[in-house]
Amino acid sequence: MFDSEAFLKQLTQRPGVYQMLGSEGEILYVGKAKNLKARVSSYFRASGLTTKTMALVAKIVDIQVTVTSTEVDALLLEHNLIKEHKPPYNILLKDDKSYPYIFLSTQDTFPRLAFHRGSKRKKGQYFGPYPSSGAVRESLHFLQKTFRVRQCEDAYFRNRSRPCLQHQIGRCTGPCVPGFVTEEEYAEQVESTRLFLQGKSQELMAKLADDMEACAERLEFEKAAVLRDQLGHIQQVQSSQGIEGVRGDLDIIACATRHGKACVHVLFVREGRVIGSRSYYPALAIDDTEASTLSAFVLQYYLANERPVPQEVIVSHELDEVQALNELLTQRAKVKVSVKHRVREARARWLQLAVQTADTNLMAHLEAKETTRARLLALQKAAQLGAFPERIECFDISHSSGAQTVASCVVFGVDGAKKSDYRKFNIEGITGGDDYAAMQQALERRFKRLKNGEGVKPDVLLIDGGKGQVSQAMGVLEALQIEDIVVIGVAKGTTRKAGFETLINGATGKEWQLQSDDPALHLIQYIRDESHRFAITGHRARRAKQHQSALESIPGVGAKRRRDLLRHFGSAQGVKGANIEELIKVPGINRALAEQIVEHLQAGRE
Repeated sequence: MFDSEAFLKQLTQRPGVYQMLGSEGEILYVGKAKNLKARVSSYFRASGLTTKTMALVAKIVDIQVTVTSTEVDALLLEHNLIKEHKPPYNILLKDDKSYPYIFLSTQDTFPRLAFHRGSKRKKGQYFGPYPSSGAVRESLHFLQKTFRVRQCEDAYFRNRSRPCLQHQIGRCTGPCVPGFVTEEEYAEQVESTRLFLQGKSQELMAKLADDMEACAERLEFEKAAVLRDQLGHIQQVQSSQGIEGVRGDLDIIACATRHGKACVHVLFVREGRVIGSRSYYPALAIDDTEASTLSAFVLQYYLANERPVPQEVIVSHELDEVQALNELLTQRAKVKVSVKHRVREARARWLQLAVQTADTNLMAHLEAKETTRARLLALQKAAQLGAFPERIECFDISHSSGAQTVASCVVFGVDGAKKSDYRKFNIEGITGGDDYAAMQQALERRFKRLKNGEGVKPDVLLIDGGKGQVSQAMGVLEALQIEDIVVIGVAKGTTRKAGFETLINGATGKEWQLQSDDPALHLIQYIRDESHRFAITGHRARRAKQHQSALESIPGVGAKRRRDLLRHFGSAQGVKGANIEELIKVPGINRALAEQIVEHLQAGRE
């Protein structure tokens, strides 16, 4: 038993970080403090502790302390320890996805706009980040409709002999074919696009209005009409997205908590425009006030995944360590960052909106969890499960005529889809198109790992397939001597329509159907469809990778030349479709090498 009294007597009052350890040396909780003695003492007072805090204290067998020079150092060390060890009693932000951007290839004669996610290696301009891929695609759709800058791949652009459908419907100026738009005219559209993405809408609207009047004076009424339409589109967007009196970049972050759950809502403002928002549902820590939740979220949100930090962050609650946060985020952003709580006018209105949205979304999230629980209970009843299904796994197979076979495993629980537990299996060494062998291999790989102590055992195993696939699953589990997993097959039935699925009990072979409005069937359909989607995604990625890897085996073509070929033709398929004359236009490719490339790729197709 931990002797808290003796420990507290010798504890310093300096700033630092403390780690609470369990019986097996595992880190239960990591915290920071301006005054270590005062903070750690609060866990051992006689009254006023929450149930969660009392449960933590009961598990403590040791506390390790690291003294730091400043509160900023303590804040950073706490963040790094939480990120590395993921203690169960800390707030954990489960989001490791990078944010998307809009990319403008300014180095091209006729630049293109594109969706971009990942490292910024390409030369050009990046605008964002945006909260979701949907927000980027919506913006690209608007830009295409308004400014008609091309969005096609470079290989497609270079190989056009006539304009594509986008030009015909007024969504592109057709720079791929000479005679439709001059470099100067196209550059004007690119500049308008850049001004809009930089948030300089007032400057852009003034420019468009002047140009429209000039065109009208020259009796160029068609050009004037195009400029009028552009001006109208921008004014419409400004009225719906602009924040009056707000310039530059800022994030507005609001937190709401109910029934032991939290929602943190982030509103993204870039160059004075609201470009979207996103809600997060972090696991709460023992110190689960809204202010402490918000403080931990801000730290993890900006530091964990190297997200860009705006110069202004507005939060819904006053934070204790705001000065340390300002200093840490300023170091991270390399420009002065200010975390604010007290704001006025437009900022106050948008903060209030973020607070209301956080509360509304949290209520919807809690209701959705109740719906999920109800569906899991319905499945327990329909499948006559002995216990409530905490974890369901579903397997599916995808391939093209037996090639590039991929198996998917998706996971579902009381919190919905557990995407961090999703897995893909590249299937090798089987006869093409043998789905039974593919299923067997995927299941063996998954459950051999379980046998070796990796992963969590599911309560229910869904198999997208009929009796043959179910038999494979039962055989694998029996061979590995894994028990207490209920296997259910999901066969599409004779009509292959949703709602007419036949379910198969792996243990008894019994077949049955559920009513189309049964919540258990809705749950099974959702998980099955998610497994199917994930398998297809994996298969397409593998197929694309194989096409690209064909370039890696060409003699005389190293990484740099391969990169030059892909940059010139846009894709591996573009390289494969090129002839000798087209290949020698690529820097570093002479005729002899071009002939060798064509010969090698043709041999690969035979």
